[in-house]
Amino acid sequence: MTAMFDQELREQLARARRDLAVARAEGDADGVQAYEGRIASLLRLAAQHGIDLPHSDDEEERND
Repeated sequence: MTAMFDQELREQLARARRDLAVARAEGDADGVQAYEGRIASLLRLAAQHGIDLPHSDDEEERND
């Protein structure tokens, strides 16, 4: 079960990063804010469960 949870978090993080890139490219400020928050939330969830996901410092610092 842990491997499945780990993989799901990784997939959701990748999806949120893709969506963030699209929002930035389209100039969607609300979308950018929402996806930055989603990424930070996923990273916190992973950390709470001892899952180390590669990320930049600025991704971790976002508030949702």
